[in-house]
Parts: sequence; structure tokens; C-alpha cells
Amino acid sequence: MIGIPLGLLYSNASEWIIHKYVLHGQGKNRDNFWSFHWHEHHSASRKNRNYDEAYAHPSFKWDARTKEAAGLLGLAVIHAPLLPVAPFFVGTVWFCAINYYRVHKRAHVDPEWGIRKVPWHVDHHLGPDQNTNWCVTWPWFDWVMGTRQKYIGTEKWYADEKRRAEKLARATAITAANESNAA
Repeated sequence: MIGIPLGLLYSNASEWIIHKYVLHGQGKNRDNFWSFHWHEHHSASRKNRNYDEAYAHPSFKWDARTKEAAGLLGLAVIHAPLLPVAPFFVGTVWFCAINYYRVHKRAHVDPEWGIRKVPWHVDHHLGPDQNTNWCVTWPWFDWVMGTRQKYIGTEKWYADEKRRAEKLARATAITAANESNAA
């Protein structure tokens, strides 16, 4: 049974390490496989107030969503040999991988849910420093490593929200005017 808390801690530490050193460290290089994270996912999230269309609908397109799922599946397979000796640990790691995908997807399909339920992850994408808040499911290792920086609910957040709303209103007005002129 000790495998369950160990699996939770291990999974959260792995989430932090992989996000920081693989997805951001290697991912900033456009020639690297992991570049989808920075150049596709972060770009879409930043432009669309944490919404990423790649997560919005099922597809077999080789995009950020399917690459992420493939990476999680690969991690699950790597841990499979430990199943006979550490079933609770492996089961917890597998649960955490599934939960990671579920939470991450929901945060990018329903940004309001993300703001309420995983604000540290929204802080990672929309905050002034995208090199903080590495955890998605729980911010444990961000607290341990000192990388948790709050953005949602701060004065900067409210000012940025006002600016985003004004930008959306302008874009909506332009679209409506264009549609009216076309009719």
C-alpha cells in the first residue's frame, strides 16, 4: 500500500521534471520532437486565454494532443515491468498519467474550469513567466521547488483580463461589421 503515496509523489515530481526539462528545455528547439509543446500548445493557449483547439475534438491528427497522449502511453509502458513487484505503485502511476491527460485536456477545452480547478496551470500559460508553475494536476512540486508563482487573482491578472476582454470585443465588432457588409 505504500506504493500509492509513493506513486503520487513520484508522478508529481516526474510531471514537474518532464515539463521543465523536456517539454520546455528541449521543446524550445524547433527541430526537437518535444517542440510541439512550446511552439504549438503554448502558442495556442497564450493566444486564446488558455483554450487550445487541439484538445477540443477527437482527431487522429499528429498534433500536440496526440503527441502528449503518445508520450503518456510510452511512460505507462516503461513502468509496466514493475507491475509484478510494485502493483500499487504502478497502478498509481498509471492512474496519474490518465488523470494528467484528463485534467490537462479539460483545462484547455474549458478555460473557466481551469481557472477554478487548476489555477496554477493557467498561471503557467497566461502568467508573465511561463517558466514557473510546472505542475498540472497538483502544485506539490512547485511548492517544494519554489516555482509556484500566483497570477490568477492578482492585480496584473485583472488588468490583463480587462485587456483581453477589450481585444475580444474589438474582434467581435470587426467580425460583425464584416458580416454585415458582406450581406
